[in-house]
Parts: sequence; structure tokens; C-alpha cells
Amino acid sequence: MFASPVTAITLLCFCLLHPTLGQDCPSRQEIQGSLKQVQKLLSAHEASYMQSLRNLKKKINLLLSSAARQNTKAINSTCPKLESLINGRKLGKSHSIGHEIHFLCDPGYELVGSESRVCQESLTWSSQQPTCRDINECASSPCLNGGTCVNEVNQFSCVCAKGWAGVTCQSPVPTFFVTMTNTSAATSPSTAAAASTLPAANTGPHVRPSQCTIVQGTTHCTCEPGYTISGRDSYTCTDIDECELFHNGQAGRLCLHACVNTPGGYRCSCPAGYNVTRDGRSCKDIDECATRQNNCTKDQMCINTYGGFQCVRVDCPKIPNATYVKTSPTRCERNPCPVDNKVCSQAPNSFSYHYLAVVSNLSAPRVMFRVSALRPIGDTLRFSLLGGRPVRRHFTVQRSDRLTGELMLVSPVQGPATLEAEVEMSELERRVQLGKYITKVTMFVSQYEF
Repeated sequence: MFASPVTAITLLCFCLLHPTLGQDCPSRQEIQGSLKQVQKLLSAHEASYMQSLRNLKKKINLLLSSAARQNTKAINSTCPKLESLINGRKLGKSHSIGHEIHFLCDPGYELVGSESRVCQESLTWSSQQPTCRDINECASSPCLNGGTCVNEVNQFSCVCAKGWAGVTCQSPVPTFFVTMTNTSAATSPSTAAAASTLPAANTGPHVRPSQCTIVQGTTHCTCEPGYTISGRDSYTCTDIDECELFHNGQAGRLCLHACVNTPGGYRCSCPAGYNVTRDGRSCKDIDECATRQNNCTKDQMCINTYGGFQCVRVDCPKIPNATYVKTSPTRCERNPCPVDNKVCSQAPNSFSYHYLAVVSNLSAPRVMFRVSALRPIGDTLRFSLLGGRPVRRHFTVQRSDRLTGELMLVSPVQGPATLEAEVEMSELERRVQLGKYITKVTMFVSQYEF
């Protein structure tokens, strides 16, 4: 590109060195003008060359930056680990993009915040971290007859006013006495003013002697708490059967499950899989999975239920022309399909498995599970309930917003029972299916309501 400037400079130098050839060479003024033009031309070439170098350098830097970002994303394509809830637990271990983590609170606590969080493409979790808040059992004012309620974890206790007893201060303290007039003329004023104890009657586990005193010629007999005077025999106290006496009282049953009468009192018992709570009245489920009181194998998951546990194993479905791989303990995703295999492309993109433990006769209608789309591709999302008449007798599917469908329990279920429901979420673009996702929800219904 420097051919023309070089030729001009060579000609000018030759003319300056051989002035005898002046008739063929330009004048000095013409030479100076030509040199200035050559100088401008060289400056323009230099500026263009430097600009090209700068543009090339900028493109190389952009390519290096893009390659570094892709390398970083390839190395770290998961969201940060989420902490477990205090007084609760999280369900799900995968932190990959599109995966969900669900949260549950321990009995006696309620969830404040979102029930689930999704790992987004920005490698951040959706919504905020939820918390578990202690349920105030005293909010319903369970203590009767002037009793003071003391809120405790998953239970309450009542400090009863004078003259009342029981778990909710529903029972008056029994005070039984018999007045007998002593007609003996031999009773002197001195002995009448004195107190004496009459002979004790035969005793046993449910029989106690009464405590009798004679004051001014009148005999007063009383019994220990939990006993009453037996008929006309003022000297014998028999045990009060609190379980029978207060079975259908205004404050409800003494025990939420079974009441066992004891000498002078009673105690509450619970079925297998439950422990009596600190208030002595209700029953609390034993978490066999957390306490390792189960016989699940290593390839099974332990699901705690009310009154027991279930050992479950998630196996990916076998569908013709499509294969699935387990990406988490509760999720299977379809392997890429061949380009010409339309049957494979119509198979579900993924299967998710979820397990719920509920009590018998749970009130309905009630939302049991939510299915959401993280980043929809098409223009329409469709939610539907799979299964026949038995499933639809207890469940239905409805929308809560454009991207979320809800599995609803529409009728109470008497336990023990196991119900299964499948929710299908389909993505459509101009009524053409782009993908579908199956969520299988298994509900373990306990035998008891507490």
C-alpha cells in the first residue's frame, strides 16, 4: 500500500542529487508540496492502521471475557445451599436450575413465607427464606372457669382457679361430706368441742376411709380428692370414675384419645406411634424417620406419617421410545430424544414424586400441593388431573395464577388410607404442545384425627 509514496520520494531524491537534469525534474517548491502530500498520506495510513489494531484488540478482549463467563457458569451452575429451618425441615437436595426445595414445619409450628423456593437461571433462589413460628395454642382460650393459659411448644397448660381442676379447668374439685347429728346425751360440752377421728373402714385400690370429725355433736366426713362417700355408708370413700363422669362434659372429653381410670384420678393413653404430650391430654406423633425407629433400606426413603412411617422407593418410569434418568431422589428427567423420534418428544419431560402425611377426616376444600412453571417457553400453561373416578372423588385441580396450579382436596378422607394423584402441566405454543411435566402426589392418611 506504500508503492505510490515510495515512488514519489525516490523521484524527488534523484532530482535533488542530480541537478543537471533540471529540465526533467520539478522545482523545489513543487518538491516541498509533494513531500507534504506524502506526509499527510502516511499519517492517514498510520491512523487507519492504529484504529484497526484498537478494534481488533477490543474484539479479542470481548471474546476472552465471554469465554471466562461461560467457563464460570459451566463450573458453578447450581444455586447456593439453603439452610434448614429451625423447628422445621426442607425437602429436596438438588440445587440445579429449575429444581425446587420445599419446606415443612414441625408439629406445633406454622410456616411463615413461601412453601417452596426455585433455583433460577441467575443462580439465585426465588422468594425469601421462610421461617417456622410457634403456634399460640392459647389463642382459642382453652382454659375454662377463670383458668390461666400458659402457651408451650405444641401444647398448652392451664393454671386453674380455686375450686376447679382438669386439663382445661373443666371439672369442679369434688368436696363431699355427710352431716350426722349425734343425739347421745352423754356428749359433754368438752367432748363436743373436741375433734375425733372415727374408725377407718376396709381399704383397697378404689376404696379409702373417710376422714370424720365430731364437732359440737355433729359428725362431718370428707374424702380425699378423687373419691366420694359411698351411698349411706359415711365412713367409706370410693373412687370416682372421672373417665365416665366427664366423658361428655361441656369442656369436651378429658382425653383426646383414650381415658384410663386410676385410683383417685385418671390418665390419658395414646395409640401405637404416638406419645402423650406434656399436658397429659393429647397425643404427639413419633417421628420414626428422625429417631431411626424404622426398617427402611439404603435404597428407600423413610416418610414419617402420623402414627407410623412408610418406606418408599422412587423408580423412573418405563415408557416406550423414551428413557429417564433420576436427577434427584424424587425426580426423573427424560433423556434427549432423537430428532426423528416424535413419540419420544411427546412423552413427559419429567416426573416428580412428593409424599404428604395428613390426619384422618381433614377438613375440605383444602390446597394440598402447588405446581408452578419456573420459566415457561410457550404462550399457554395447562393444568389437569390425571386418573379416573376414584381420584376425582377426592381431588380437583384449579389455577391460583397464570403460572401455578393447585391440587385441591375436595372431600374428607377417613383413614387409614393411601391416596395418589397425578397433576399434568403442559406447555403450549399456539395450541402445539412443547412439553409436559407430571407431578405425582401420594397422601398417607392416618387412622386418627388428632
